[in-house]
Amino acid sequence: MVSFPKPLGIGLGSGLLALMLCGCNPHRWAKESETTLRLLTPIDPKTFNYANSASVPNIFLFSHEGLTRENGMTGEVEPALAEKWEFSPDKKKVVFTLRPGLRWSDGHPLTAADVVFTYNEIVFNEKVPIESKDQIRIGAKGEFPKVRQLDDRRVEFTFPEPFSPFLHTTTGGRTGSVAILPKHKLERSLKEVDQKGNPKFLSTWGTDTDPKEVVVNGPYMLESYTTGQRVIFRRNPYYWRKGKAGETLPKIEKIIWKVIENQDLQLLKFRSGDLDVMGDARPLKAEYYALLKREEQRGNFRLMDGGPWSGVLQFVFNLSTAKNKDGKPFVDPKKSRWFNNKLFRQAVAYSIDKERINNNIFRGLGVVQHSPVSVQSPFYLSPQQGLKTYAHNPAKAKELLQQAGFRYNAQGELFDDRGNRVEFELITNANNLVRVAIAAQVQQDLNKIGMKVNFQAINFNVLVDKINSSRDWDTHMVGFEGGVEPHLVANLWMSSGGSHSFNLKQQPGQPPIQDYAPKPFEVEIDRLFREGAREFDLAKRKKIYGQFQQLVQEELPIIHLVNDRALMAVRNPVQGLQYNGLPFWGLWNIDELYLTQSR
Repeated sequence: MVSFPKPLGIGLGSGLLALMLCGCNPHRWAKESETTLRLLTPIDPKTFNYANSASVPNIFLFSHEGLTRENGMTGEVEPALAEKWEFSPDKKKVVFTLRPGLRWSDGHPLTAADVVFTYNEIVFNEKVPIESKDQIRIGAKGEFPKVRQLDDRRVEFTFPEPFSPFLHTTTGGRTGSVAILPKHKLERSLKEVDQKGNPKFLSTWGTDTDPKEVVVNGPYMLESYTTGQRVIFRRNPYYWRKGKAGETLPKIEKIIWKVIENQDLQLLKFRSGDLDVMGDARPLKAEYYALLKREEQRGNFRLMDGGPWSGVLQFVFNLSTAKNKDGKPFVDPKKSRWFNNKLFRQAVAYSIDKERINNNIFRGLGVVQHSPVSVQSPFYLSPQQGLKTYAHNPAKAKELLQQAGFRYNAQGELFDDRGNRVEFELITNANNLVRVAIAAQVQQDLNKIGMKVNFQAINFNVLVDKINSSRDWDTHMVGFEGGVEPHLVANLWMSSGGSHSFNLKQQPGQPPIQDYAPKPFEVEIDRLFREGAREFDLAKRKKIYGQFQQLVQEELPIIHLVNDRALMAVRNPVQGLQYNGLPFWGLWNIDELYLTQSR
């Protein structure tokens, strides 16, 4: 899942920060209810339909749950809508038992029929581009499990072969996995089609829908949405979960999710007392952390350090050799020759100075990432364990380029073997100032080995459209979710995946494309993912995913850069947090948070 949104630009930084340090009163509080939590989102929601969600943060962090949930502190799968489950001895069947008395936010009963509907009619529907679909394609044929209702509370899943990641694919909206959706509200929209023959479901529950019409099963439901300003959530009165003492959850009645795109303005709003939390959807910038550290006691907030963040930052090459419906290549053929040359990609990796990025932009607090697997995962292969890395070495980069047939002129400019100047575009989302700064440094690093890189920071939604729809890009820089289970990013790494951006095949509802073909290394990644999913033995799975990591580092369709450290600022009255760098969202236990009377 591609992550995050859109700011005004780096030039605002120093002056605005100086103003914040001098002129803001951190003790000023808006006069709002003690049961109101004030959070921020850097982007407007793109949809209220979970099946259409392709970016984070999104409303589904608050509103949609699955059969299970992932504990943000341990990574373990825990009961949620299902109170228990049981696998057959051969691991080819699992039966989930729902909690008794479950209800949707409109009071309608939530039963096994909703579970079967969600999987059979939405997740397994090839006309519905839900991202979690790719997590549960099984075996070489990409089959889905067979799902059937045993009674009102029990659902049976039958697999064509053992499938070890399955529990992790049931953890709902906070992990981007399968969330259960209401049959009584959505069934009709799946049976009706629009003029293009697509289910009307795809246009159901867009952001123009009355938020009160959206039915959910999570701790919060939508109350209102004002474009460019705020989303307001209200406690779901039918939420199933209870606290340790049997109290009703969630404890906080209302959440105001304020749309604040510019990161400097986010800091201003937090320091002036207009926000309760900053850094939950994306960790704090290192420079903000340093500023806020001096303000902790006087500002009545605390800074939380969760260690390395599980999300990863990626530099991605467009390796597509496919053409659009009119026969035009998505990528300029001369650039495609460069990008599809492994030595070219390795040269780019050697040229990027990750340590300088960490020191200059993250102030040494970041984590240099080499692997496509998060450092918190038990499947992570470290450089110390033999993972191939690309330490900054411009001389080595030039050597590889010349070995691949490129040459330099007297001015040090790089040309290919046909006399074409090596020049290409790099794009990222403008609202993320850290990412903009990193991209600017990458541009400088590549210039030092003779490449001309035209860097452009663009609107987040435009970026997503270029990556997922028009395929009109050369290289891009985005963040992507991580976690403990490698198979949850199958949609990124398997050639069938909807987020397989470096060589994206035709997706449901898109115009036809021509001459798509996966590369040999992509076929091997597909095989490794299938093999890893079949295996339940942890040691054997580690070996398989270790091979996957080595293959990615050899082929480098994606270069992993420097990851954030999980840093979050929280007002002292906000209590109940369990925080570390594993969950993608810092407020993963939102239903347990409460406000003290000191507010």
